Amino acid sequence: MSMIENLEKMLAAGQDSALLRYSLGTAYQKAGELEQARTHLARAVDQDATYSAAWKAYGKVLAEVGLADDAISVFEKGIEVAERRGDIQAAKEMKVFLKRLARKSAD
Repeated sequence: MSMIENLEKMLAAGQDSALLRYSLGTAYQKAGELEQARTHLARAVDQDATYSAAWKAYGKVLAEVGLADDAISVFEKGIEVAERRGDIQAAKEMKVFLKRLARKSAD
């Protein structure tokens, strides 16, 4: 049984949480199933708006599916959240992704 199957079973059993949704989102992203990833990562940040890693992963998936404006908004919110929590590394990484997206949009 794959990791995704295991995580989906946990979700089906009612163990819904931001961590589970984040884990599902990143597993689907690795599997190339970006719409599934997007759905779970959106739920992760809905369930825990202070989860910087989920904001970062969500922004990356949005950028991958071509939703640059949405990704920019998500990274901006994620940076705010990460800085408030003192999660300097996540904030730094999101700033790099944000700069790349801004450059792409300017081209």
